[in-house]
Amino acid sequence: MTAPSPTPLGVLKTTFGYESFRPHQAEIVDAALSGRDVLAVMPTSAGKSICYQVPALVLAARRAGVTLVVSPLISLMADQVGALRQAGVAASYLNSTLSASERAGVLRGISDGTLALVYVAPERLGDPAFLQALPVRGVALLAVDEAHCISQWGNDFRPSYQHIIDFLDALPVRPPVMALTATATRTVREDIRSALGLRDPFVVLASFDRPNLSFAVARPSSRAQKDRALVAFCRERAERSGIVYCSSRRAVEEVCDTLRDEGLLATRYHAGLTAEERSRNQDDFLYDRRRVMVATNAFGMGIDKSNVGYVVHYNLPLSLENYYQEAGRAGRDGTRADCLLLYSPGDVHTAEFLLSRSEPREDLSEEQRAQLAERDAERLRQMVFYATTTDCLRAFILRYFGEEAPAYCGNCSNCLTDFEEVDATTDTLKVVSCVARMAQRHQSAGAAAIVDVLRGSRAERVLRRGFDSLSTYGIMADVPARRIRALIDELVFRGVLARTAGDYPTVGLSGASGAFLRREAPWDEPFVLKVARGTPRVARVPVAPDKARAATDVSELDELGRALYDELAELRGELAREQGVPAYFIFNNATLVDMCAKRPRDLEGLLGVSGVGAKKAERYGELFLARIAEATGAGSGA
Repeated sequence: MTAPSPTPLGVLKTTFGYESFRPHQAEIVDAALSGRDVLAVMPTSAGKSICYQVPALVLAARRAGVTLVVSPLISLMADQVGALRQAGVAASYLNSTLSASERAGVLRGISDGTLALVYVAPERLGDPAFLQALPVRGVALLAVDEAHCISQWGNDFRPSYQHIIDFLDALPVRPPVMALTATATRTVREDIRSALGLRDPFVVLASFDRPNLSFAVARPSSRAQKDRALVAFCRERAERSGIVYCSSRRAVEEVCDTLRDEGLLATRYHAGLTAEERSRNQDDFLYDRRRVMVATNAFGMGIDKSNVGYVVHYNLPLSLENYYQEAGRAGRDGTRADCLLLYSPGDVHTAEFLLSRSEPREDLSEEQRAQLAERDAERLRQMVFYATTTDCLRAFILRYFGEEAPAYCGNCSNCLTDFEEVDATTDTLKVVSCVARMAQRHQSAGAAAIVDVLRGSRAERVLRRGFDSLSTYGIMADVPARRIRALIDELVFRGVLARTAGDYPTVGLSGASGAFLRREAPWDEPFVLKVARGTPRVARVPVAPDKARAATDVSELDELGRALYDELAELRGELAREQGVPAYFIFNNATLVDMCAKRPRDLEGLLGVSGVGAKKAERYGELFLARIAEATGAGSGA
């Protein structure tokens, strides 16, 4: 008698150790198993991989064929496959890192049906040996991860993705196709649908909100202040893993040296390092030998490290899409995590320089390149608005992605800061008047020079250009330079002044400047600024967990639970070192927290812990139960 096919929920519980699906996962899984195409836009940590991993195991049990996952990221393939094998799943990958014999072994696994799930680089889809291996068993499901890479308007366009449809057309029987991405505008979604030839897809647009992430923006006035803020932030989280993103290789080197000089366990990652060093440093971070990874945006897209506790952006990202994707690498296991942006106006100039030096797209027409440049400039403007707003940061992000959001979240630096409203009309009129006086002489200057003129500086650049003879020279001598610079940024933000692009941006008049100086509508009201008063309050702490909700953060545990967490984390580290795998492959942080909250006494109780599947309970159960019993003074029934 043939054994009944496993249900999706049964696979989720037995293999992955979760009692229920997260929002949208069950509908996506059901759509795929019914043979329907899927387009899913879900934020980082929403559980996209479960959406194709569960169907893959159900289909494999039905002997329906292999599930292929197209991914552009070699590191992600290795990470996902390693975690799946820990859970007892027959999975592998095909990419350029494999030897000829290893590739042959994977192809045999596809051909003879022993592999349920195979990750494949898009370039490998046209490999004749790969294509020959497929018809023996057939393709049950094709999942396209990071699907936004197929769109020329996406922020990570990969030409190789546009050949996926050729692979589909070459198959004897077209399988259902699942396209997944964390960031996609309406235009990009349409590109994905068209380029993959999706047929009446089941479309999911999940909420972009990540409630476990706390967002903050700090505005240090100098490089030294920025470094001090970064060191203090990382030192407060010395026992947690974190990523610090920088905009250039040079900044990566300098910031990494700064953190190391302060005794922090930091390493680095950028394209200027040898492949061997990048690999070594990445492993040091994944295996927790180094707590802080300082990197350019070349790092992280393919890293599924679940226990990243914070992400810092040392420089301004080029867009909110990039920022949210990179910040979202924190708290992937659901535990609370911090996202900090260290913003200074000079970062805008650096970002504009990077955009101006980007490789020209030869596959686009002149008109399309101009459209792309304008799109990139607008994305940067929105990023600056985020960095300078006094409104709720979470609401700003969600509304940018087209999602309604309340004006207060209680878990970002703006919501937790007391602001007072200050009438800055007189001072802003002085600033605009100074820019207007320069314009009358057919001259312009950068923000720093304008500050010098208003404060009456005797700097050579002021005297050489005759700015000391302007009527506005020295009229704000008693105002701190930082405040004047903030006023200039705010005037640019509100469109009263304009800033040019390029290597040496200048600040000039805009179409609204005249009406502002004449106090005409809409500038006939006071120019009010919101100024921070004091330091931000502490984020609100969620209520203690009840039986219906698994604990997700160490702070939710009682004193015994927190001590037990340290014990179990130590055991997890020992096992990871013995096997040569990252600690989160054994159990992620959220699973350890839930284990410490529930304190199971036997294997049945252990299987009730979120994230403990049958294979891991069999493999590690007795060791963890013994450590729990020892720490709590309870007997084990294992």
